[in-house]
Amino acid sequence: MISEFRSRFRSLSGSRFRFRHLWLGLVGVSLVVLVVLEGLNAPHPPMAAATMVSGVLCLAALAVPERLFARCAIGAAAVSCALTLVEAQLSQRPPNTPGLVELGVLLLLITRAVRRCPPLRAAGLAAGSTLAAVVLPLRIEERNSNLLNLIAVIAVCAVPFMVMVGLCLRLYDTLREREREAIRQGQRLEHARELHDFVAHHVTAIVAQTKAARFTAAAGHTQSPEDLDRMLAQIERAGSQALGSMRAMVSSLRDHTTASATTRPTGDPAGLRGLCDLTEEFSEVGPPAELTLAPELADRPLPPGILTTVHRVVQESLTNVRKHATGVGRVEVRIGVRPGAPEQLEVSVVDDGQGGASPAAERSVEGSGYGLVGLAERVEKVNGRITTGPRDGGGWHVVAVLPLNKANRADSANKANTADSAYAPNLGKVAPNVASSG
Repeated sequence: MISEFRSRFRSLSGSRFRFRHLWLGLVGVSLVVLVVLEGLNAPHPPMAAATMVSGVLCLAALAVPERLFARCAIGAAAVSCALTLVEAQLSQRPPNTPGLVELGVLLLLITRAVRRCPPLRAAGLAAGSTLAAVVLPLRIEERNSNLLNLIAVIAVCAVPFMVMVGLCLRLYDTLREREREAIRQGQRLEHARELHDFVAHHVTAIVAQTKAARFTAAAGHTQSPEDLDRMLAQIERAGSQALGSMRAMVSSLRDHTTASATTRPTGDPAGLRGLCDLTEEFSEVGPPAELTLAPELADRPLPPGILTTVHRVVQESLTNVRKHATGVGRVEVRIGVRPGAPEQLEVSVVDDGQGGASPAAERSVEGSGYGLVGLAERVEKVNGRITTGPRDGGGWHVVAVLPLNKANRADSANKANTADSAYAPNLGKVAPNVASSG
């Protein structure tokens, strides 16, 4: 069904594209016909031919691609000025029209030059087109006050108006390009955060498990086949999860509209149950992690955006414990309503290791790594705040405060995950020895 819709959309877009070109072609042909009719108003065939050529050159300059516009605009303005100067010296000139289509096109050339060209080039092109447009009424036969008034109107009203239109369009293009660049930058940052959250998480688990195996072998301890098989199975599972995350990310980048829920990166939060699974995985190959969920969250489902941010905060914090902390005996993960602030959710991850004094950890916090940077961006995106740093007495803490306003609750009430409801009776209980995640 999706492919059928996309094929229909492409056919509709192609029809619109062809209709647009057909419409532009009809407009162009109509303008050329008008130029020819105005040229026929000249008293002599050579003058008529010259008027037609000048008008067609101006139309061509307006329609050419961007890379040819400057040269064509200068050429068209020069030909128009030359024709005006020659006709002004003749005794017989057109009786009534100097070439109104050509005049309008010259004014549009001013607008296009101001909109599309760099400032200096735009000034030169606008000056040339302005001169050609101002002197163009001198082609007609009668010389009276009406002619001077027409020239004054062109110079004082029409030209400044077209310049202002070009400046407004230039500003609009600039703002639109900035908006597009901001959207692209936001997408790049989002993809970078997703890649770090999922891939680095699983790769860190693989590295930690491999180091544990090498350390055991270097210490001369003989591993039983069961222990070796269990360790290799953990490495295999982490590698498969990393591949699944990468495959889901690639699928989303290639065709975001058809990326289904089954292709989400492995580890994407499935409600509060995902946090329990995350801490359990962490504890399997690292220090024990205890997860505490406040009982008041049982009747207060979290909005999807807040739930995802909570998952990422816990995931990145546990990954940093595995990568940087040393001598960790215990990790505590607490999630609950902030005391004294019922509209704020507090997520706390605390360890008792020596990572706070570790130079590697300090360098990571100062910005050499992208994990905490992306985490801060993700928290700020939902109008929250995050604090990281060493604890008094040793260890490291990460505390994120996220908003739980009424709008979020109303929006999430209809989207509450059924898994959260099934897990609600276990809220407030401590998840035993939950394993280290990446």
